[in-house]
Amino acid sequence: MARLYLFCFISFFLISGVLSATFTMTNNCGHTVWPGILSGAGTSPLDTTGFALQKDETRTISVPSSWSGRLWGRTVCAEDSTGKFTCVTGDCGSGTLECAGAGAAPPATLAEFTLNGANGLDFYDVSLVDGYNLPMLVVPQGGTGGNCSTTGCVVELNGMCPNELKVASSDGNGVACKSACEAFGEAQYCCSGAYGNPNTCKPSSYSEFFKNACPRAYSYAYDDGTSTFTCASADYVITFCPSVPTSKKASQNPQAAGLPLYNPSMIFSGSQEVSGALSINVAYMQLLLPSAITIFMALLLLS
Repeated sequence: MARLYLFCFISFFLISGVLSATFTMTNNCGHTVWPGILSGAGTSPLDTTGFALQKDETRTISVPSSWSGRLWGRTVCAEDSTGKFTCVTGDCGSGTLECAGAGAAPPATLAEFTLNGANGLDFYDVSLVDGYNLPMLVVPQGGTGGNCSTTGCVVELNGMCPNELKVASSDGNGVACKSACEAFGEAQYCCSGAYGNPNTCKPSSYSEFFKNACPRAYSYAYDDGTSTFTCASADYVITFCPSVPTSKKASQNPQAAGLPLYNPSMIFSGSQEVSGALSINVAYMQLLLPSAITIFMALLLLS
């Protein structure tokens, strides 16, 4: 009888989806970020679909083991006199802090997940297909199988964004960078119509701008080979604006400097997050080396 109870207890947990992963979100930006979360079709919404994450704040949420969906950071958000909540970038159109089943208005940097998918693997990526608004890093922890690689876009692109793609705030500062599809609406950039397959939809000079800066992030719809990663039974650390620039010029105006947000001193911080910092800093080296030439050229153009 005891074995029967134990079997029923375990079965309940498996069927009810109580077994879960965790998403730990940290805001290293110099300003508040408002994460938004959208569950995929056929996937139940999480307990929260939007919240405020203050500078240097971390929040961990539990996610069912078979969850799929996406998350992103909203920026320059405010509530008007009627109580309507809106954001300049990544707004989900709900009018409230919670996105309540609505997705991000482009441009926005997206982290996308399908947990416990084919062969029990998690599939995850960081996508700039809908444009870019924030640097973002995704680090799997404690996983097995697959390649369990870090991915993301750790380069600040708003200051380097081509003028025809740039989104500016009311004070004229760049706050986001559109995709070519969003900017021009043409099939060749949107991978639609006659361009709706990988044989006809190819990288453009605009998608190459994103890819050269962020080689592990999706730059256009069929950029699968170098942009989708797998892991099994992992928890995920998602960092907005990972770390800070170390140079005086960059710390004063990182967007104008166009520098990646990287701080080697994290490794020697002595905090309880040292193991995570080590993983993240190794990831920085993997992510930043291919983009060094692009950043250098951009700085020359900006100077």
